[in-house]
Amino acid sequence: MWIIIKFNKKKLSSLKDDFKKKVGNNCVFYQPKIKIQRYSKNKLRELELPLLGNYIFCYHENFNNYNILSNLKFSKGLDYILNGSKQSQSEIVSFISRCKSLTDSKGFISKSLFDLKINTNYRFNTGPFVEKIFKIIDLQKNKINILMGNVKTTLNKKDFLFSPI
Repeated sequence: MWIIIKFNKKKLSSLKDDFKKKVGNNCVFYQPKIKIQRYSKNKLRELELPLLGNYIFCYHENFNNYNILSNLKFSKGLDYILNGSKQSQSEIVSFISRCKSLTDSKGFISKSLFDLKINTNYRFNTGPFVEKIFKIIDLQKNKINILMGNVKTTLNKKDFLFSPI
């Protein structure tokens, strides 16, 4: 069963070690990451960021046992375990499989994870327009027509990573 954990960013390695001691070595962790570009001191830098911030997925076949979960609540680096993971297993599994299908060879999400909608505002995460806001005018198979300020242009979907605002 998958559970969702909120953790302290500085103590992630101690959290993983503590979980493996309490549950066993067959505990699987999954944290989807994206690579974005930011301007810092007039230079374009690449940053590796976790997609879900300080939340991580954890799988073990015995997590449906309440006694095991209550024992894990006092692990080092753990803020809390989200409730309702047992009822949301199908949604969690579909989200994880979608993230894994969108990852590149280096383990980063390469395409847009979000469903695109016309007349919705988005922000670029990569490319020359980093942090710029645009509106989608038209969607095609591999291209999107956008409006950025008063400028209309066409972009290839696969070349840029962007997120809704």
